[in-house]
Amino acid sequence: MLAHFLRFHVQRMGPVPTDLSHHYNARTDENGSQMTMKALAWMGTKQVSLIDAPVPDVTDPDDVIVAVTGTTIYGSDLHLFHGEILTLQKGDILGHEFMGKVDKVGPNVKKFKPGDRVVVSFQIACGKCEYCQKKLSSLCDRTNNSSLMNAMYGHRDAGFFGYSHLTGGFAGGQAEYVRVPFGDVNLLTIPDNVKDEQALYLSDVLPTSFHAVVDTGVKDGRSLGGITFFPDWPCNGTSDHRVRIKGLGPIGQLVCRWANLKGAKRVIGIDHVPERLAFAAEKSGVEPLNFAEHKDVVKRIQELVPGGLDVAIDCGTFHQPKTITHKIQKALMLETDVSEIVNEMLMSVRKMGRCGIIAAYAGFTNGFNIGALMEKGVRLIGNGQAPVHMDWETILNDYIIPGKFDPTFIVTHRVPLEDMVELYHAFDNRTSGVSKVFVETRFSSPPSPDCPTTSRVKDWTNQD
Repeated sequence: MLAHFLRFHVQRMGPVPTDLSHHYNARTDENGSQMTMKALAWMGTKQVSLIDAPVPDVTDPDDVIVAVTGTTIYGSDLHLFHGEILTLQKGDILGHEFMGKVDKVGPNVKKFKPGDRVVVSFQIACGKCEYCQKKLSSLCDRTNNSSLMNAMYGHRDAGFFGYSHLTGGFAGGQAEYVRVPFGDVNLLTIPDNVKDEQALYLSDVLPTSFHAVVDTGVKDGRSLGGITFFPDWPCNGTSDHRVRIKGLGPIGQLVCRWANLKGAKRVIGIDHVPERLAFAAEKSGVEPLNFAEHKDVVKRIQELVPGGLDVAIDCGTFHQPKTITHKIQKALMLETDVSEIVNEMLMSVRKMGRCGIIAAYAGFTNGFNIGALMEKGVRLIGNGQAPVHMDWETILNDYIIPGKFDPTFIVTHRVPLEDMVELYHAFDNRTSGVSKVFVETRFSSPPSPDCPTTSRVKDWTNQD
């Protein structure tokens, strides 16, 4: 069924034209020889390699070339690593969360100059379309030419760096240089009093986690893009913002912290990795729930919170089914994604509760409990690819700089770019103690005080 859909609908394209190509010009030196850089490329399922790739040059007049000073690996990168995003091509440069210094600018660029310290939005926005004008950068109409995404979703999201041709095919940030289209729009200046280890995560994980909490309505009264969230209804005489977070990787850890900061009185974190559960309990006061010990998560939640949760947020992943039924369906390509976690949320929240999905679901699922959604009046919110441009300045100016939120608590390791291949395997294996890793390049500054110093992956894993 799924294969039939993909075969006959990939060529359909919507009416909105794209403004740019993912291809870039290669830079040459004074002798006319092509310059190369180190970059991490996808070579097949569970196969990545550090390659010599062409250094990008200004290709369109709005381009900025960034010399990368910090990058990282993200949970959603594992979907690419596992070959679950169908439009990957051998040699695609990965990585969508990165920062750096401006190396070169196109003639139309007005806001930045070489040497400026910047963080890069993981999504590529044109700055001019209807969605960009509302700061909904992830929904830009003009930077992604994927006919497959248009066929699957009815529309296309913005182009993303390093995330396959489903999101435009743009070369990513796990590299020494990156071409940033529409540089005036997609870069944020980082002041000198902000550490690299704080600034890097403004590229994705900080706005994404913040957006999940706000968009799902952990705090009432916020208006976002013209949408006003429903207030909490009393449940057994209380309205105490009882929140359930599923998935305690880096995004889940940050969602827990934001939920506390936004007024949640009780946060229950669900995972099956003991180190992640202990980390969330220690760092953010989360009540841990190990689903390996409590097979019936819904029953356990109902024991812990009679009447149901106010809010549930899925920060997990679509590619790890729990039951044999879904394992078989995925293996046979009868579904791409698994609805088990979403169904648990629908069952766990109170009547008229809210469920947010920030986990990176990408396609189709079977066995979705649509009855619970309708009959309980649950608000199921697809948080989407978070609109970075809407919140990154707020997070920087209102939370990081005043010291209200320091994201370095999730940074557990720092490694060189040369270790990216080993890092993918360590991250995929959930190596003990690994949360968010700062990956340095030859352009990076030394580690900041109170942040991890540089180590090698082989020193903290069993890899040879």
